[in-house]
Amino acid sequence: MKHQNTRVNDIQIESLTLRKETNRKRVGILGGGFNPVHMGHLIIADQVSDQLCLDEFYLMPSYESPHIDKKETISSINRVEMLKLATESNSKLSLELSEIHRKGKSYTFDTMKELIELNPETDYYFVIGGDMVDYLPKWYRIEELSKMVQFVGVHRVGSKPESPYPIIWVDVPLIDISSSDIRRKIATNCSVKYFLPDNVLEYIHKNDLYQGDNNYDL
Repeated sequence: MKHQNTRVNDIQIESLTLRKETNRKRVGILGGGFNPVHMGHLIIADQVSDQLCLDEFYLMPSYESPHIDKKETISSINRVEMLKLATESNSKLSLELSEIHRKGKSYTFDTMKELIELNPETDYYFVIGGDMVDYLPKWYRIEELSKMVQFVGVHRVGSKPESPYPIIWVDVPLIDISSSDIRRKIATNCSVKYFLPDNVLEYIHKNDLYQGDNNYDL
């Protein structure tokens, strides 16, 4: 059975009412390699947080992707530092570093189980791109995970607003930027201005990141 698309406006009204009646905290999470973080990530985080009336929103860098097509990243230290720079001007955005601290493969089920046990009064809204929705059935322990979090889908060109799992769909301005494109441009001395925050770009240049890089495909 595939679930129907859930309208954001209905969710906003429901969430505002719910927040008045309960003390539960509502937190959004966007996970990924952030190799590097860019404007597309930040726009998604800000728009989902605003449209769903969330209390906080976390960007959660993975330590090691659990996907079969393993993708390499630069040091987690550098990725975390860039995330700190990217979020410092927005008080609603912060970092969740549990996967970095835990190390090993970053399975979403393990992470969310840990976070829910530590924060039982918090409801989590886990954001995924529309292109990832079709892959949800392949996620590790997805049946249990789908009962632990509320998935939020971000519309992408060609994405279908239906899934075996309940998803809230959010419309976000289409920003066709990818970390892999940024890395390729930096490696070939092409401009990436406006693709990512200025302070993040300065950090990349200062630390000679992605120079001559042609291996990182995340």
